[in-house]
Amino acid sequence: MDDAAPGPDTASGADSDRPTSRKLLLYLAVIAVAAYLADLLTKTLAVRYLDPADPVEIVGDFVTLHLLRNSGAAFSMATGYTWVLTIVAVIVVGVIIRFSSRLGSLGWAIGLGLVLGGALGNLTDRMFRAPGPLRGHVVDFFSVGAWPVFNVADSAVVCGAILLVVLTLLGYDYDGTRTGWAARKEGERDA
Repeated sequence: MDDAAPGPDTASGADSDRPTSRKLLLYLAVIAVAAYLADLLTKTLAVRYLDPADPVEIVGDFVTLHLLRNSGAAFSMATGYTWVLTIVAVIVVGVIIRFSSRLGSLGWAIGLGLVLGGALGNLTDRMFRAPGPLRGHVVDFFSVGAWPVFNVADSAVVCGAILLVVLTLLGYDYDGTRTGWAARKEGERDA
């Protein structure tokens, strides 16, 4: 029995090559845990080995490791609103978990896994780092060119969000249904 979310073309058998809902949940969970652990490990190493006053040059001064504590969102936006960002992160995590049971798309599982892992990474900082719960500052340490300093969690959230936007624009829906370009492409493949 296939437990993938039913789409409009399920009866035709077009969904037979798509992963099942259980597999998609597993992919989402593995990607989220991998992103979270990569973020946790790199932040731990950054705090232990980087001196905020002495950035480490990787590629001249274009790519550096520069330890900062950020009270704002990704790329230092909304500085000073840590408690609001904490609440937003909790809501994002809850929404992803709530809707994950209806996943029918591998691309969406990957994108949501990245967003979930990144949101949990920065949420962990906000909950457990100084100056205290709901006010903790996020550890940032990657500096590339003119971009603000960021971390692995920020990268995961941004990459996951970009993937979800591209999937949406192409017509790949989270439940596995296809519209627009994706539906036409699938129709050509099945013809």
